[in-house]
This record gives sequence, C-alpha cells and structure tokens, in this order.
Amino acid sequence: MGLNRFDALVKRTFDLTVAIVGLVILGWLILISATIATLDTGKNGFFVQRRVGYRGRLFNVIKLRTMRDRPGVSTTVTADGDVRITRLGRILRKLKLDELPQLINVLLGQMSLVGPRPDVPGFADQLTGEDRVVLSVRPGITGPATLKYRNEEALLAAQNDPERYNAEVIYPDKVSINKRYIKDWSLGGDLAYIWRTVVRD
Repeated sequence: MGLNRFDALVKRTFDLTVAIVGLVILGWLILISATIATLDTGKNGFFVQRRVGYRGRLFNVIKLRTMRDRPGVSTTVTADGDVRITRLGRILRKLKLDELPQLINVLLGQMSLVGPRPDVPGFADQLTGEDRVVLSVRPGITGPATLKYRNEEALLAAQNDPERYNAEVIYPDKVSINKRYIKDWSLGGDLAYIWRTVVRD
C-alpha cells in the first residue's frame, strides 16, 4: 500500500511548488549547460531516455547529456571510468547538474523531488508482489537509496561483473530501502533528503 490521499496531495503540492521556483531560478543554468553539453558531445545537450515511472507507466526522463556513443558499448549500467563519459560530463555528473532538467519531469507530474530513482525497463517493471509498492509513488530526483549509493559508479567499477552485481546486490537493496521510505514517508523526511543531497553529507 502506498501513500494515503492526503500525504500524496501534500507531496505533490510541495513538488510542484519547488519545481516552478527551481525552474524560474535555475532555468538559465540548465540552458547554458545544455548548450555546452551539445558542443561537448556533438548531440542535443538534453538527453532523453524512456524510464519506468508511476504505476509502471513509461515516460521520458530529461537529463543533460554527459556521454558520447562508443562502438561496442551498449550497457545501461554506468561505472566509474566509463569511456563514454566526457570530461565535461564528469563535472556535470559530479555536481549533479545533469539532473536539473528533471525539474521539468516533476512539473509535468512524471517525477517527484524525492523517491525511488526511475529505472530503465527491465528492473522496476519486473517487480512482483509487495515489491511493486515502489511503483505506487512517482520516481524521484533524489532519495534514500540514491544517497546510500551516491558512489555507485565507483562501487560498480570495482566489480568483475558490474551488471550482475547491480542486478543481484545493489538493486534488491534499493528496493528494500525504497519500500521503507514509502512506509515511513513524511514531508520532513523529504526535506531532509533534499538537504543531504544539496550539502552532500
């Protein structure tokens, strides 16, 4: 069981307010960064990818492009040192600036500021039983699982088989963390996760 109606309304109202204010204040930074990313990668600076969202519906997540295509590399798992990440892309990812365009997704009601990260098809859409409660809330830009695995790319880079480690170790743990987040949800909790994301504790 997910959030009750009142909690869902409070969460959505908070998301909408912050998204509007954030886009007004940071819109110029997003546009400048996207322009630079276009020059850096040779493609549209906005990276759009299908993700699994609220109630299992697919949507297009919007981020800043930080990678170039590399022949023979097609995995959706990104490890530290991935040859596809550009020099500028590493800076954008380190500062989390590549995530800012997702405020548009929040504005459109496809995402929340805090919640489970939106997955590519093959993960969240395959959840069964009580684990599917993860799909009862909008995916978030940040959240408890995101914070725990802030250094996920470095962790994956240390594995012999990053994709298998992600599927068998990291992802199940994220599901468990996100289930607890939904069960114990509070606006104060969301504010704390946002604060921890911004100050990078």
